[in-house]
Amino acid sequence: MAKLLYSATMSLDGYIAGPDGDMSWLSEHLVAENPTATRLLASTGAILAGNNTFGGDDPNRGTEKEGAFGGAYHGPTFVLTHRPPDEPATSVTFVSDLHSAVAQAKQAAGDKYVNILGANVAMQCLKAELLDEILVFVAPVLLGGGVRMFHTDDQRVRLTPLTGETAHWYRVEY
Repeated sequence: MAKLLYSATMSLDGYIAGPDGDMSWLSEHLVAENPTATRLLASTGAILAGNNTFGGDDPNRGTEKEGAFGGAYHGPTFVLTHRPPDEPATSVTFVSDLHSAVAQAKQAAGDKYVNILGANVAMQCLKAELLDEILVFVAPVLLGGGVRMFHTDDQRVRLTPLTGETAHWYRVEY
């Protein structure tokens, strides 16, 4: 069965997007080969994103690398929103209920990961005790403001490092 994984690149001061959702800062940090990200792409069976993330800034907008995983992801995407567009994009499913979105994404992912994109959806999954793992890529930059990777509202969350994985890949313990 699929697992829910929240993965993101975070600035050293804890932000995944700059002010107003700006992602341009990320471009210079996506140029090097990243074996963990390559493995993650191969093991991702579906994406679950929030509407702000789905329609937000893309550091590769207008290039062949636009989209998830630098444009390399070509699979089912589920967007959690109460405002679906009148004409949804191909291979994108808009869902208004968290549990339904998770169930549909897990079914689509099979035995691979459902990769969560966006802090809001990840925190909803964490609060509902649905999130299985967290993978953090840390970029050597201080943004000073923007969208925090985590905002747990005083919820203490125990994480256990996954054996044999990269330094910041954790199992969520409930």
